Amino acid sequence: MYSPVRFHTPEWFTADDSTLNVALVYPMQGPAGVFGPTCEACARLAAEEINKAGGVLGKELRLLEVDGGGEPHQVAEDVEALVATGTVQGVTGWHISSVRQAVAPRIAHRVPYVYTALYEGGERTDGVYMTSETPAWQLLPAMRLLAETRGVRRWFVVGNNYVWPRHTARAARRYARDARGRVCGEAYLPLGTDDFHDVLRRIEHADADAVLMLLVGSDAIRFNRAFAASGLDQRCLRLSTLMDENMLLGSGPEATADLYSTAGFFASLADQNTMDFHGQYADRFGMAAPTPGSLGESCYEGVLLLAALIERARTLDVSAIGAAADTVSYEGPRGLLSLDGRHVRQRIYLAEADGLDFNVLAQLRAPHDLL
Repeated sequence: MYSPVRFHTPEWFTADDSTLNVALVYPMQGPAGVFGPTCEACARLAAEEINKAGGVLGKELRLLEVDGGGEPHQVAEDVEALVATGTVQGVTGWHISSVRQAVAPRIAHRVPYVYTALYEGGERTDGVYMTSETPAWQLLPAMRLLAETRGVRRWFVVGNNYVWPRHTARAARRYARDARGRVCGEAYLPLGTDDFHDVLRRIEHADADAVLMLLVGSDAIRFNRAFAASGLDQRCLRLSTLMDENMLLGSGPEATADLYSTAGFFASLADQNTMDFHGQYADRFGMAAPTPGSLGESCYEGVLLLAALIERARTLDVSAIGAAADTVSYEGPRGLLSLDGRHVRQRIYLAEADGLDFNVLAQLRAPHDLL
């Protein structure tokens, strides 16, 4: 288990002209703490590979870990303190949208900030760059495909009670209508919920064809177990936009029947970029390391993008980085990627759980108006 200490500057950590110091903000506690270890490992691997290739602007890239699993205002204070004192010159990592919304206004005009979590869309703060999936590219085509192939018409939304699930559900209502269906019920629960009895009864009474799961980490794991124990998995499929292999492992194979996930990366993808990444990860951390699913792997992407932005601009100046951003590209486990409006555009996949792994079914097509 991770300590709830928000951040600790180790004795070896220096802030001088020879280093480029980056705050790595990821969850060390709370529901999202279940994939914290893989976030840290993937980001660490990216930093080590960048340094082997000569660093960033000739400087060694160093990561300073910050607990992103605390209260948003406290995480924002911690990160702002590191920026204000000149301890770090950039910020990246996976953390929930409530944390991003608290952090961005405080630091994005001072240092580049690469946010790696899938999110609800709409972030426009100068200095913030997104490696992550958004509902229009991720959820809309997945709901369309499940409507076509599985006949889903009635959706029930179960999410945690904060900005990402609520805004995503608002989009899901439109997407369901677009696929000749509708959202027939919604439930929003506090982070850290472990009793789903009432929600499961509502799903059953609504006669839903599918549940759209917008739950974080261990909350989703507990929901999966309760859902299967109730027998609803025999009559109602589940779709999640936040579900990786570590969460499957926590759920157990008996709780993952008819469970779908959509993301820009799955560990089971067999293309060359993914296989190279797995080889590097296993060589560095061993076969017993946490599986680098989409959530942790996003932190690898975040470090790569941050380095590419700074290298392209040849400066740490936020305005200059922004002016050059549309010409930036980088290659990683998700392939050769570039920015469009400060968002990385990438391939998105739909996968079905197969015990403790995912079987990738299809590459999803983005809506024509977003191409």
